[in-house]
Amino acid sequence: MTLEDLFVLVIEPSNMQRGIIVNRLKALGIVNIDEFEEGAAAITAMQQQTPDLVLSAMHLPDMTGTEVVTQMREQAELSDITFLLISSETHYRYLEPIRQAGAIAILPKPFDENDFRKALQSTLHYICDKDEITDRDTSEYENLRVLLVDDSKFARKYLNQILTNIGIESIVEAEDGAQGLALLEQERFDLIVSDYNMPNVDGKEMVEHIRASDDQPTIPIMMVTSEQNESQLAAIQAAGVSALISKPLSYDMMKQLIEKLVFDSDL
Repeated sequence: MTLEDLFVLVIEPSNMQRGIIVNRLKALGIVNIDEFEEGAAAITAMQQQTPDLVLSAMHLPDMTGTEVVTQMREQAELSDITFLLISSETHYRYLEPIRQAGAIAILPKPFDENDFRKALQSTLHYICDKDEITDRDTSEYENLRVLLVDDSKFARKYLNQILTNIGIESIVEAEDGAQGLALLEQERFDLIVSDYNMPNVDGKEMVEHIRASDDQPTIPIMMVTSEQNESQLAAIQAAGVSALISKPLSYDMMKQLIEKLVFDSDL
C-alpha cells in the first residue's frame, strides 16, 4: 500500500480551505477523496464506505471536530479510523478530547506541507502494519509484556491498537496509576506506557513510586501526555521517565521509541 492508495474523507465548511487541503492531497498522489461541509453527513458516509483517514476542521456548521471524532470512537465500525485535525483552534477544551481520542496529528491553519506529509506517512504505516500483522516477522516482540496505563478508554483503545500493530501481543491495561502499581506488585513487565493526567495516582507519582521500589525500579517507562506546561513536563522527566511523547501521537515516532527503549542497550 502507498499514499496513492489511501481513501481520505475531508470535512471542511470553507470551500477555499477545503480546496487547499484537497489540492495538497492530490499533489501527493491521493485521488480517492470524499468532501463534506458538515459532520453528520460525513459520519453517515463513513458508515457506508470506510475511509482510511478522516481529515476534519474543528468548527463545522452542525457540530465540532471533537464531536465528530467522539462519535467515531463510540461506533465499533468507525472506531479504528485514523483522524487528523486541521484547525486554528487553540482552546484546551476543544483540543484535549481530540488528543485523548487518539488523533494521529493536529495541524494548524495554515499547515506546514512537511508536517502534512509526515502525518499522512504515519497514517500509512499505521494502516500497513495493522493489515500486514500476520505476514510480518514480529517474533522479537512475542515475549514482550507491556503495562498500558491511561484513564481514557478511547486513548487506551488507540494505544492498544498501536502496540498490537507493532507486534506486541501481551498487553495489560490499567485505568490509573493506582491500578497500575497494583498490577506491578502482581506481575512483571518489560515496558510501561502511561498517561500523565490521571485520577487517584497520576503518571508522575506512579513513576516516582516505581523508581523508588526494590522490585522493578529500572523498567522502561514511556509517558504519553497532552500536558503543555513546561514546569510540569520538567517534573515528569525528573521523576525518571525513559521517554516523553506528546499527544496527539505519531505512530512512527512511538514505534521507534519502543524499539529503542526495549532493544537498545545504550538507553
